[in-house]
Amino acid sequence: MDTTHFISIQQFCTHYNVPSSFINALYDYELIEITVRDNTNYLKVNQLNEVEKMMRLHYELDINIEGIDVIYNLLKQLEQLQSEIRTLKNRLNVYEDV
Repeated sequence: MDTTHFISIQQFCTHYNVPSSFINALYDYELIEITVRDNTNYLKVNQLNEVEKMMRLHYELDINIEGIDVIYNLLKQLEQLQSEIRTLKNRLNVYEDV
């Protein structure tokens, strides 16, 4: 496995000084993906920004994992609705130009 797109959870937790139980809790709530290779757990590098945001929510704002789960589900719904609005506006613009 090419590990250039992954970072071990142990390395991540050491760098950010967070317990691995926090990362495991995010995984349990399906907020992140963990890849296992050779008995080592890895995070995808493209998830790091999201994990950092979740860390700030948890450690700086004292939001529990359940709250983070709700926030991220609402943000996904918001993004879907914004995408739908853009699509509908584009379709409406086609009819207005006729």
